[in-house]
Amino acid sequence: MNGLGALGSTLRRLQRQAAVVGVVLLAACLAAGLRNPAQFFQSYLEGYLFWLGIGLGCLALVMIHHLVGGRWGLPVRRLLEAGSRTLPLLGILFLPFLLGMRTLYLWARPEAVAADPVLQAKHLYLNVPGFWARAVLYFAVWVAMAFCLNKWSREQDATADRRLATRMKILSGPGLLLYGLTITFASIDWVMSLEPTWHSTMYGIIFMTAHGLQGFAFVIIACALLSRGGPLAEVAQPAQFQDLGNLTLTCLMLWTYTAFSQFLIVWAENLVDEAPWYLHRTSGGWQGVALALIVLQFAVPFVLLLSRVVKRSALALSLVAAGVLAMQWVSLVWLVAPAFHPDGLSIHWMDFAAPLGVGGIWLAVFLRGLMDRPLLPLHDPRFAGLAEEAR
Repeated sequence: MNGLGALGSTLRRLQRQAAVVGVVLLAACLAAGLRNPAQFFQSYLEGYLFWLGIGLGCLALVMIHHLVGGRWGLPVRRLLEAGSRTLPLLGILFLPFLLGMRTLYLWARPEAVAADPVLQAKHLYLNVPGFWARAVLYFAVWVAMAFCLNKWSREQDATADRRLATRMKILSGPGLLLYGLTITFASIDWVMSLEPTWHSTMYGIIFMTAHGLQGFAFVIIACALLSRGGPLAEVAQPAQFQDLGNLTLTCLMLWTYTAFSQFLIVWAENLVDEAPWYLHRTSGGWQGVALALIVLQFAVPFVLLLSRVVKRSALALSLVAAGVLAMQWVSLVWLVAPAFHPDGLSIHWMDFAAPLGVGGIWLAVFLRGLMDRPLLPLHDPRFAGLAEEAR
């Protein structure tokens, strides 16, 4: 039993509504995509990357918790596990890119490769069979790690076997290493290669820190909503929200540091094949988006997350987290869209509809997974009986 009680009916209703919204919006985007496939695949990529970031962020954060411990994990561990269980869905939602390869990626067009020596030099790596073989490998690694951690967590609920906590800890160390490697190559394949003449050694770590930021922001919002009643009400206390706020602040500073370091390195080198990437994103209206990212994605949440009062308030912290999530989506638009619109800012209604459509389906699967299990880890020895007391 998951112990949700009346909360369960609310979550089931929300699950159905999310699924309907997701299907309707994606259907509308698909219909419009028949006339404008380039815009559809661009918008779908932006939305897909956003929700993939939350799913992968949840996987990484649950591994970090297994590795280092901490009572901050008690109210959010089940949320993180449910988020990681959406990765098979995200693997399925990746399949539409089969139809959009030539639309999205210059290196996937044989005529473009034949006319460009740079693409020919990179063709050993940037080719369609290699792209899909690596994608299968990435998802196999992510899904396998999520499956093992969730399976052992469920067994721990049923058996109270202390050895399972050790097993999850042992997997999480190399699991985080594999996560870092796969994210680095996936970010190169799926995003950086949109402009195949540009490269950055900071790209992978930027996505890793962004995933951690998205994961924390999402579970803060979910925990704040669920703590209004049910099992989480007793354990999601101001101290736990303060810890989550501190960890979110850490991820925010790491993301800002890596993103600024990339900019500083490219700007200092001022190379002809690297500078245009930033020029496309700081002109033609995109400079306003870049300024919004500096102010709203870093400066404002940074100042707010320094406040102990904000971090100990579930409502205030969840509002900050919602702002961080919204700006992470803006960040992805800023990364992806200028590759297709280098001459100036271009925003289409599908840039909003596609992320909401993918998100509706993702949330429906997330909520279904969340309702399958108790909201608290029942027999984890690291929580010293707190979960049982709060049931």
